[in-house]
Amino acid sequence: MNFVEELQWRGMIHTMMPGTDELLQKEMVSAYVGIDPTADSLHIGHLVSVMMLKHLQRCGHKPIVLVGGATGMIGDPSGKSEERNLLDESTLRHNQECLKTQLMKLLEFDADIPNKAEMVNNYDWMKEFSFLSFIRDVGKHITVNYMMAKDSVKKRLSGEAGDGMSFTEFTYQLVQGYDFLHLYQHNNCKLQMGGSDQWGNITTGTELIRRKTGGEAFALTCPLITKADGGKFGKTETGNVWLDPARTSPYKFYQFWLNTSDADAEKYIRIFTLYGKEEIESMITEHQAAPHLRVLQKALAKDITIRVHSEADYDSALEASEILFGKGTAEALHKLDEETLLSVFEGVPQFDISLAELQAGTGIVELVAEKTAIFPSKGEARRMLKDGGVQVNKAKVAEDFTANASHLLSGKYMLVQKGKKNYYLLIAR
Repeated sequence: MNFVEELQWRGMIHTMMPGTDELLQKEMVSAYVGIDPTADSLHIGHLVSVMMLKHLQRCGHKPIVLVGGATGMIGDPSGKSEERNLLDESTLRHNQECLKTQLMKLLEFDADIPNKAEMVNNYDWMKEFSFLSFIRDVGKHITVNYMMAKDSVKKRLSGEAGDGMSFTEFTYQLVQGYDFLHLYQHNNCKLQMGGSDQWGNITTGTELIRRKTGGEAFALTCPLITKADGGKFGKTETGNVWLDPARTSPYKFYQFWLNTSDADAEKYIRIFTLYGKEEIESMITEHQAAPHLRVLQKALAKDITIRVHSEADYDSALEASEILFGKGTAEALHKLDEETLLSVFEGVPQFDISLAELQAGTGIVELVAEKTAIFPSKGEARRMLKDGGVQVNKAKVAEDFTANASHLLSGKYMLVQKGKKNYYLLIAR
């Protein structure tokens, strides 16, 4: 596989230095991306960089993940309008370990192969640097004119983004540039990759390598991912979509991808999955012939949920989704944990019922017409019960049904369904 060709058909190349493709075809290349360790989990915004490394490794090259322990203490001005909070070392170390656990699912770290993935932390080589030695050994090689010409700097200084820029942030590109130099000298790393907003920082690194060692290094960036409607990719009403299941449940993670628009699904399936070119083109043709079947969204959600979480998590998310659309079974409903249950039925009408009364037993007619307002009258409830149109926890019930505490899901909830599509969640308190 040719790495550049692979990224090109996937729409994952924004800018590339001349000579990059030739280098990659000539030898096994070590390449790195930087990841900011400001949280103990990756979110889906990080996945583009990770997928670049994944394709790099699949093409026989060596991926390096640089965790920005030192740069995380400064704050990158690229694309930002404000300085960010700075973290202490113990928090950064904790975050690094959490990120590596997630990355081990996505890249080959432990395999007995020459191009196995590696993780480094720039704090390890930056912490020993004194200010004087840094400005002498690194700062003197890059002019202020060169640094001022970068878009990320110009925007901040002109007031176009935020109100000015601290000296700390101004030096960020020097620190990132030194990272590239360090990896070039100690890890034989000749290529840095990242989002298109990182081009200025990356090329500072290639320039520093050229001026300090006379060597040649390369840069490749991918486009920043946007949504077809102009909204920010990866952001929902509740914030980021995280890879950590404690922050974003596998069900919600799966739903995020399943609910993408047709235009976005056509783009995302190339970027975020490992399906091949012919397979994707075939899926796109199939999807365009019958968009209502959501072929692309289902394939996208499946591939990425299995790789980030597991096949079991994907199966559970699929079962949970089917419950809402009338295909799920009572058995599948009972298997749901509380968080997934609430996620699935988010937005359906809810009623509080008395746990004490339920423990004594409550007739179904009384439950749906008096204790709750599911039906406006007992007569209407009886008619629908007679026609088999009422379900409790996905099982049809008749007029003689008595609900009790044994029917509670997660010891607290009961799901009542009226007709095919009307759900009600009863909460026993």
